[in-house]
Amino acid sequence: MTGSTEGSAPMGRRRFVRAGLTGMVMMAVGLASGPAATSTTPRADEKGPRPRTPESALRELTAGNARWRTFHERNPDRTRVVRQTLVAGQHPFAAVLGCVDSRVPPELVFDQGLGDLLTVRSAGSVLDEAILASITYGVLELGIPLVVVLGHQSCGAVTAAVQAVQDGQALPGHMQYLAEQIRPAIDPALQGLARLDAAITANVRLVRSRLAAEPDLAPRVMAGGLAVVGARYELTSQRVHRIH
Repeated sequence: MTGSTEGSAPMGRRRFVRAGLTGMVMMAVGLASGPAATSTTPRADEKGPRPRTPESALRELTAGNARWRTFHERNPDRTRVVRQTLVAGQHPFAAVLGCVDSRVPPELVFDQGLGDLLTVRSAGSVLDEAILASITYGVLELGIPLVVVLGHQSCGAVTAAVQAVQDGQALPGHMQYLAEQIRPAIDPALQGLARLDAAITANVRLVRSRLAAEPDLAPRVMAGGLAVVGARYELTSQRVHRIH
């Protein structure tokens, strides 16, 4: 498969539509702020130093999202050299637990390429044993210093869970599992869009807390070698902002 060129009509339309949604964005806003962290370990794809600390990994994701929002993407880095180099092994610098929503692919919204991110996705970023095992593998076996729980505006899974609670009805089949997992994030004191929006953010916080407390991950978090952070992607601006 081949990708579209910069000047193609489909790419032009995509940039025009997304530019209309984005408007004027500020490069200074991102996931984290502070002085640059040093990192010296070469990355497998030879694109530069691999972030070794949670802080440097956050800075890289912040920079990538800024490139995405302002149409200065430099990925996917899919050259022959990169592909051949990655045959020998992978060294992703962050794990992202995101939603299955087709509008929020982590590699794109953070402008990262092959071998950069370990991505794990489930509807509503809901945890189960397979998700937990996958993230634990990334941290323990691949030495990943950062885990990001990425929720997003207008999440369909959270919307369905909120609606199910309001209607007092179960969702069909396995989807009820998602509703039960998301239910603790739903604030009964809120109504309408405010309830939905708050539930999306609260769900990210709950999943982040569960991950940070996992026995295999908590010691690394306490020692400062691992950070588990929550973040949210806004479809209207393409901005990722951190949730504390």
